[in-house]
Formats: sequence, C-alpha cells, structure tokens
Amino acid sequence: MRLKSRTTGALALLILLLICLLATAPARLLGKLLPADQIVMQGFTGTLWRGAASRCLVQVGPGYLHLGAVQWRLRPLSLLLLAPRLNLESHWGSQALTAEIVLRGERDVDLADVSANVSADVLRQFVPVSLAGMLSLQLQDLRLRDGLPVEAAGRLVWQQGAWLAPGGPVPLGSYAMEFSQAPEQELVAQVLTLSGAVNAEGGLRLQGRSYSLELLVEGEGALDERLRQALSLVARPSGSGYRLKMEGELQGPQG
Repeated sequence: MRLKSRTTGALALLILLLICLLATAPARLLGKLLPADQIVMQGFTGTLWRGAASRCLVQVGPGYLHLGAVQWRLRPLSLLLLAPRLNLESHWGSQALTAEIVLRGERDVDLADVSANVSADVLRQFVPVSLAGMLSLQLQDLRLRDGLPVEAAGRLVWQQGAWLAPGGPVPLGSYAMEFSQAPEQELVAQVLTLSGAVNAEGGLRLQGRSYSLELLVEGEGALDERLRQALSLVARPSGSGYRLKMEGELQGPQG
C-alpha cells in the first residue's frame, strides 16, 4: 500500500514538473515547429505559448515578405492534433497583419480572420513592374493544400495605385478584387474600379495550377502615352482602351 502511494506521488510530481516545463518553454522552440524554408524568425522573446520575434520573413512566391516584429499566441491543445494553431500579429512601419493560422503540413495551411496592409511594392515579386500605393486584404477564410487554394473568401483593395514609370509616376486609381472558392471548385475573382482616371474591369479564374485572366483597361480621357505603350506590349486595342488576356500554369515547388 505504501509502495503504491509513493508511486502515485512520484507520478503526480513528474506530471507537475512536465507541465511547468511546458508552460515555461522558450519562444525559440516555435522555430522548430515551422517550415524553415518558408518562415524565418529571429530575436525570440517570451514563451512558446505567448511569445514574440523581432524579425519575421514569410516566403511569398519567389521571394520573402518582411513582416517585421511579430507576436503570437499558440493554443496548447493544437499540438496534440499535430496542427499548431496560432493567433499572429505583426507590425513593420505602415505595414500590419493580424491572422489566425493553422499549420497542417509543409505546404498545407489554413488562414482565417486575416486583416493585412502592405505596400503595393510587394507585387514586384510576381510582376516585372514597380507599383505604388497600399494593398489592404480582408480574408475570411483561405485553405491551402500543396501550396494551392482549395477554399477561399475575401477582398483585396489597392488604394491610390500608381505605376512608377521610368519618366515618373503615372496615377492609376483605387481598385478592388473580390474572390471566392467553394470546396472542389475553381477560385473566381472579380476586379472592380473604385475611383481614379484609369478604369479596370475583369476577372481571374484559378483551377489547380491553371489560371486565366481577362482585364479591360480604359481611361476617362486619353490614357497616358507611357501607359499606352506599356499596355500595347501585353494587350490588344479594344475601343478606347486595351484588353488583356492571359492563360497559363502556376509554377510548382522546386524539387
């Protein structure tokens, strides 16, 4: 009886010690849970469950998006399900981000309640052109599997957009792209003009890695000559504007 009592006491002490160790686990352990080739964090403070990093970079396309300083809260029970769930907040100058993130695999991620503001200059990683303005993203839900969206709902706004042409900036306007994707369906996005001298209307479709884009660009008056010359290289004339059509395949992960 005495031996059983001692064994029970030792087990309780061991469990208490384990809980204390987990509760005070250093924040740097989060780096072990994240895919190192996609997320880079430095300057850890706090604990694994409620911590911060002074610098964070996330791979976006061929480059990295700088998030600046980040803070997070990690839900302990999510580790038991092998799907760490974090509430993330970051700030870097005028750039800000809040999101709930579930990491389900190396290229499988769920995002919810995302609110982000970043410079339009980040688009240089996807298109060979320099742009100005701010991008504001409101994302209700986005599920990525193997790096591709399988379910989505949100809105992206480009405010006070401009093209940084070699001879000086060309003001464009403010635009919105509303997108949605039901499970096992293609992603559909609609582009709308909110304000500005250059009107853009059209849409985007993405099914797996295959995409198609159609966009009509017109001006309230005559388009800037530099903009006309640039559009003529990728689009065909349509009335007083240009119609851009593109189809292709998104690049897969590098093996």
